[in-house]
Amino acid sequence: MFLCLPDGVCYNECRGHQGEAAGRAARRPGTILPAEKKGNREMKMKIRMIAALLLCLALLLPAGFCLGEEQPYVSDFSAGCDGWEARGKKVRIEPDGGVLKITGRMGVRQGAGRELRLEPGRQYWLCAEILHNDSGSIKFILCQLDSPESGRLVKKLGTTAVSGGSRTRVYAPVTADETGILYLSIETDSKPLVDWTLCSFKVLTEDPYKLSAVTWEGELPVLRDVCAPYFDIGTCFSGYDATNAARRQLVAAQYSIITPENELKPDAVLDVNASRVLAKTDDTAVAVHFSNALPILNFARDNGLKVHGHVLVWHSQTPEAFFHEGYDPAKPYVTREVMLARLDNYIRLVFEYMDASYPGLIVSWDVVNEAVGDGSDRLRVSNWTRVVGDDFVLRAFEIADKYAPDDVLLCYNDYSTPYEPKLTGICNLLEALAAEGHIDGYGFQTHYSVGDPSLVAVKNAFDRVSALGLKLRVSEMDIKVSADTDINRQAQADFYRDLFLLYLSYDMEAVQVWGVCDGTSWISANFPLPFDAKLNPKPAFFAIVNAVKEAQ
Repeated sequence: MFLCLPDGVCYNECRGHQGEAAGRAARRPGTILPAEKKGNREMKMKIRMIAALLLCLALLLPAGFCLGEEQPYVSDFSAGCDGWEARGKKVRIEPDGGVLKITGRMGVRQGAGRELRLEPGRQYWLCAEILHNDSGSIKFILCQLDSPESGRLVKKLGTTAVSGGSRTRVYAPVTADETGILYLSIETDSKPLVDWTLCSFKVLTEDPYKLSAVTWEGELPVLRDVCAPYFDIGTCFSGYDATNAARRQLVAAQYSIITPENELKPDAVLDVNASRVLAKTDDTAVAVHFSNALPILNFARDNGLKVHGHVLVWHSQTPEAFFHEGYDPAKPYVTREVMLARLDNYIRLVFEYMDASYPGLIVSWDVVNEAVGDGSDRLRVSNWTRVVGDDFVLRAFEIADKYAPDDVLLCYNDYSTPYEPKLTGICNLLEALAAEGHIDGYGFQTHYSVGDPSLVAVKNAFDRVSALGLKLRVSEMDIKVSADTDINRQAQADFYRDLFLLYLSYDMEAVQVWGVCDGTSWISANFPLPFDAKLNPKPAFFAIVNAVKEAQ
């Protein structure tokens, strides 16, 4: 423990596991005495007497408690096990480069534990940072035991799911009883044989769930500049955003690419009424309009931003009338041949308009979005499969490749890529598209929660898709948390950092978050983005910056 004495005198009481020799080596009194003059023996004697008296007082205090400090106990394992003990006959705990590795477990209650001596009646928050490399998620539990000998569970203090490959903090509040002695054990609820690592452990005296004011020093880093050597970075941008000066300024300052959030989807582009008029003489004719997208496209052009087009073909947000005779939902479906001709005309008109009005602005398109079913390795059933058939994705890319400028990338876009059997279904579709030669890239929608999916699963998905020789982009990124608190913001930042470090290990075209700020996110109740509702940068913002710097 560290005892803070008057006049700057510090005394370090080492109570680690290292033994008497190491303890003696660490017990080095240090003196900082600005008022002392050299040779003043009387002053030295007084200070030594004060130090001795306060040292005696310190030895009467519970171990682990430090007068006046906000963080009374920290284990970073830089000097050994720091009092942590193995729980289980075959369990081994070994310090390794500043972390504590726990191996040889044979049961869920086996792991690591230690005694903490706290101030009786005071509330604390325990924080264990844990890592494991198993696939999937494991719940880690901070448990209070009656004694290390009996191992009887007194109380489960806190539980957090930890995904494989992701360092995750497990927090638990506790109030010290009248003895001030707490025996802590870290256990799991499943997978008893999995080895894990205790990266750090802290005892806090301030509630980590509070939300602090956002502050930063100096000029805010620019994500566009930070990421420029590696990939474009951007966001989606809506017509609503285009009306807001503050959000326009933020996007123009920070990003290099935007995606119209809804304004280039079929229900915003297809002019059903005009198409119905044209169908009276030609049922394959299509009419389009772009009034919803113009404010966004003009904003991008005027501010030197690239645009990713989203989306040409989708089962959702596509007018039902598109699939019916005379563009009348009350009439039968059109034939496969008519539907393919309508699709050809629709895609042709979109590319012709963009090439004439905004040449070079749109650098890539999602040709087809979310065609693989949830929890399945097959295509989802939709109007596209009913009218055209299961090859509608192939035909859409064939048509898009016919009309797209040579320098525009054609992508397939989907979510839940790390999860089987959908991952296999996506890869099967991509292989079929690659065989026909009309696809350029794949867009990962990374709508994730903190720690879910695991980094192991995400890396596996990236490896499988990249092995197909396609260009990679993260098209829609956000990370959900349950509440906007300091602890959740930090956990979110850690996951942003881990994911960006993974992205940086691949040859990426772009990474785009899905929303300008928490307040305009499609899942605003989950605070998923690097900027809060007031456009202040969150820890996730700085985690992105630091991840890129770390990868350099």
